[in-house]
Amino acid sequence: MRLPGRPSTFRRYIVAAFLLTLTFYLLPKSDTIAFLVGRKQGANKHPIDPLIRTAENEFAAKLSKSTQTLAAAAAAYRKRRGRHPPPGFDKWYEFATERDAIIVEDFWDQIYHDLEPFWGVPPARIRKDALKFDMRVQIRNGKVSTGSDWWWTQIWLKMIQTVEHLLPDMDLALNPMDEPRMMVPWEDIDEYIKKAANTKRIVNVESVVSSFSTQMLEAPQEDHSDVPPVQWEHDKHYWLIARRGCPPDSPARQAEVITDFDKPPSIASPFSLTHMKDGYVANYTLSTDFCHQPDLQGLEGIFVEPISVSTTASLIPVFGGSKLSRNNDILLPAPIYWSEEERFFGTEAAATPWASKHTSAIWRGVATGGRNRENNWRAFQRHRFAAMNSPRLLAQAVAAAQTEQPPPNFALPDKQYPLPAAARADLPGWIAKTTDIALTELACGNTGFSPSCDYTAPYFTPVKGVPMATQFTHKYLPDIDGNSFSGRYLGFLRSTSVPIKATLFREWHDARLVAWKHFVPMDGRFGDWWGILGYFLGGGGGGEKGRGEEGRDSVGEGIAEAGREWAAKVLRKEDMSVYVLRLLLEYGRVIDDKREVLGWVGDLRDEF
Repeated sequence: MRLPGRPSTFRRYIVAAFLLTLTFYLLPKSDTIAFLVGRKQGANKHPIDPLIRTAENEFAAKLSKSTQTLAAAAAAYRKRRGRHPPPGFDKWYEFATERDAIIVEDFWDQIYHDLEPFWGVPPARIRKDALKFDMRVQIRNGKVSTGSDWWWTQIWLKMIQTVEHLLPDMDLALNPMDEPRMMVPWEDIDEYIKKAANTKRIVNVESVVSSFSTQMLEAPQEDHSDVPPVQWEHDKHYWLIARRGCPPDSPARQAEVITDFDKPPSIASPFSLTHMKDGYVANYTLSTDFCHQPDLQGLEGIFVEPISVSTTASLIPVFGGSKLSRNNDILLPAPIYWSEEERFFGTEAAATPWASKHTSAIWRGVATGGRNRENNWRAFQRHRFAAMNSPRLLAQAVAAAQTEQPPPNFALPDKQYPLPAAARADLPGWIAKTTDIALTELACGNTGFSPSCDYTAPYFTPVKGVPMATQFTHKYLPDIDGNSFSGRYLGFLRSTSVPIKATLFREWHDARLVAWKHFVPMDGRFGDWWGILGYFLGGGGGGEKGRGEEGRDSVGEGIAEAGREWAAKVLRKEDMSVYVLRLLLEYGRVIDDKREVLGWVGDLRDEF
């Protein structure tokens, strides 16, 4: 006897199962991760879960702003920038679309952050200030040239050559150092921004001038005798320079200055609460700003003693590859990214399938970050990261904890982090099983940067470097600042591994990437490191069974794939060229005497 309703119920289950399977089949690997986090693990099972879901929503919102026509791109520009686009905007759009660039106006926010203060400086002064640098490139009649043979200059030259035919005349001063060059006092920048605000308006279409001036062509012998030399500062204690870029009422300006670095630093800090939630980075951009984090003056080498210091308090147009949040340098894509050297990118090995990788984290690096000495090395970030991943030093720290003796330069895991049982029971053994992290050279600052170092040798044993191709056979790739930004980051993003990024440096591409979607952010103190490891790797097995102990392998794979897919769309050399063209069109307007009426309004005049 057939029971009523059974076939239809059965069919409903079959249909539901089919639709679920189809959903996973149609979604890219990178998009299934939010489904896994939200549905299978339960809401807020782990503090990282809601951060991943928020990242998915943020990325979707960003993509929803993409424009498909020149008119839409121009409208988005006016809405976000408060001005007409610069002359040549139509050529920029054509250049970008011919290279399949994704056009979201937010992607170019860094350009406007960098250039806005210069709207408060007279154009003639900016042009003259650019001539104060020996290392520079010149653009004349659509051709770029340089008198510098420095390898960074030569790479930037090649980068600009891809767009030279679309640019007005200009001189670009380039920074040859790892460290950024400008730290203008906050009070001065505030005045420049106020002046810039007075120039921001949508000019009446009939008043707009659509072509750059030709002042450089018409006055090639312009008198520069009145250009004073730059006043450079060389104070080795860079924190004293850096903090002046912060607001007067900020913790960085108010806090006591640290002068004694010859003792274990204070790691657990309430200052991190501003950008963290439940122990993990929730606001990545804010986490890279040091103004609310005065304790970082004793936790980041550049604040303690950089390799070289040559900084000015004047606002001059210097272009470079990276900077701290409060530096005023103008960012270009770094030369290392354009050159695509194998030591940073690993070529074909970057595509190693996830299932073929070791379920572990790997890092190798020289003990850079600044000039480490016997009385300050405990304040350096790479020394700290290597120490907290040393089973030997961890074992000593665990034993010393019984007598409340602090580790030499790190802190043991905070109890707020839900670590796997394996980590709670045997932290040194767990780290030995899940990580392969070590310094390759100790870079002793007292002896001309010797690979060995008598004052850190008791703590660290240098090991051989590991080729990038080998590093890509591991699933998790922490990335730690050196003397400035890490040149490995783009290679990590393009790989099938998960970048775990801790940095204080800003780069050209920051507005294109979403933390917890394309990479895993880590606080600069590294206190969340063990929690991040525990979330993804669990007890070290890396499987899916018993998620709390065995990790979340598929979540890691989803982030790795999302980062790789996105980097292949927005971090190509073509995207760098598109960025540079937009940047230099804007810079060309800023240095033009008619800048307040310069613009592109072809869409409003029906000229396209």
